[in-house]
Amino acid sequence: MKRLRSLLPLLLLVLVGAGLFASGVFDRFGPSGIAAEQHLLQEQIAAHPLLSALIHIGIITAAISTGIPGAVVLILAGGILFGAALGALLSSIGVVLGACVLFAASRFAFGGQDAARAPALVERLRQGYHAHPLSYTLFLRLVPVFPFGGVTVALAWLRCPTWLFVLATATGGALTTTIESLLGAGLAKNLAENGAIDSHLLGDPWFLGPMFGLAFLALLPIVLNRLRRPREQRGEPTPPP
Repeated sequence: MKRLRSLLPLLLLVLVGAGLFASGVFDRFGPSGIAAEQHLLQEQIAAHPLLSALIHIGIITAAISTGIPGAVVLILAGGILFGAALGALLSSIGVVLGACVLFAASRFAFGGQDAARAPALVERLRQGYHAHPLSYTLFLRLVPVFPFGGVTVALAWLRCPTWLFVLATATGGALTTTIESLLGAGLAKNLAENGAIDSHLLGDPWFLGPMFGLAFLALLPIVLNRLRRPREQRGEPTPPP
């Protein structure tokens, strides 16, 4: 019974996330849905800026804390509707709040777990985390090696200090949400000029720049792994990520 109580907050988050995902409530916030209602939504934002900002933060918080797939689409929507700078700021706040909720629920659920029973993802992260907790945690947040929610749960299992978790999440979240919000702003520019998201987008620096940024982050783990491999083969100590 005690074990069930400790798991309850995390189970509730999972159930809420599954319900929201199944309901399709976030579908209207995809690029096509935003394109269809862009003018109406921006009128509402202009009329109620503070409320609109809080709603966007709440949506991102709900998506991140419940592990709903495709949170990046919601961040893109923020860039389309609020612009790159404000969209990135609001989305970053939502990402940190959502991650903290999931982290707290996971810490409560796994606080007394035996290390021998750790999930596979935790085992993969354990050695690097214990060797270099600060740099490794920052690396995990800055470079998308593993799913965002999975890393949050794994860091909770590894008893990552709350201050370090918040610092790493805020730093990594600011970088990724800025790139994704810039991408959303590029989509908004294309919508304003052409009335739809079309092939002109492929020649727009506002779109291509953030896309190259996302590609760089996606390829960075592969590059780092190739740089580390020769050192490991020579038996030299490898620096932390």
